[in-house]
Amino acid sequence: MAKKTKKEEPKVIFHAIDADKGVEKLLTSLYRLQKIESEIDKIRKVRGELPEQVKLLEDTIEGLNTRITKQNEQQQECRDRIAEHNQAITEHKAAIAKFETQLNKVKNIRDHDSIAKEIEFEQLEIELCEKRIREANNEIEAINRTVKEAEDKLAQKENDLEHKKTELESIVKETSEQEEKLLNIQLKEEAALSEEPKGERYLQAFKRIRGNARNGLAVVKVDRDACGGCFNKVTHQRQMDIQMHKKILVCEYCGRILVDDAIAEEVDNEEQFN
Repeated sequence: MAKKTKKEEPKVIFHAIDADKGVEKLLTSLYRLQKIESEIDKIRKVRGELPEQVKLLEDTIEGLNTRITKQNEQQQECRDRIAEHNQAITEHKAAIAKFETQLNKVKNIRDHDSIAKEIEFEQLEIELCEKRIREANNEIEAINRTVKEAEDKLAQKENDLEHKKTELESIVKETSEQEEKLLNIQLKEEAALSEEPKGERYLQAFKRIRGNARNGLAVVKVDRDACGGCFNKVTHQRQMDIQMHKKILVCEYCGRILVDDAIAEEVDNEEQFN
């Protein structure tokens, strides 16, 4: 014997006969504003991560230029030290020549030994200066290698930046007109909403919810008995209340403002979204 299937009860659809026209207007404006914001988001999404990539490349290039400048300054410091040491060597050699002249004129061993020690000291100073010169030259060579690597990387990053900027400019050029149009509509819609009773309050709430939502949705319709933002179930009683347009209701789970199909269809069919 075949089992009797349970007959599903037809879904109750409330028509907002006694709707509060002020609330209805607020809901329509909020959903329209959400549609505009979502369209702007789509345009900006087309640009993807290009603006961030361009900014990152610009920062990298600035960092490389700073590094190269500092390395060049260090090189100059090394050259200055080499020049100082060479000057010192010249002075030490002149002192040795002077002491050698005196050495030829001394008449006792004590003076001879004293001058000999002075000559030895000057020779040690020359050796020390020569060591410092070698160290400075080695440092210059190391800096040259670092600068060469940085310059090669800089050239690559500048080339990448040029390509990214060209790509970004191309996309911006294609979408800027539509984005500007939507931004103007957005400003007008926000201004109109602010003039409504409690409109400014709900506009601020809309911006706060949208800022906290990962997908940028602050106003969503109930779709298949669920919130269009977080997809949690919306009870039939709450759906009936939403359809009545008596007050603005939010999702119990995510806090998004909920609208019914009637308001969503009205806005979706507007010329600016087709």
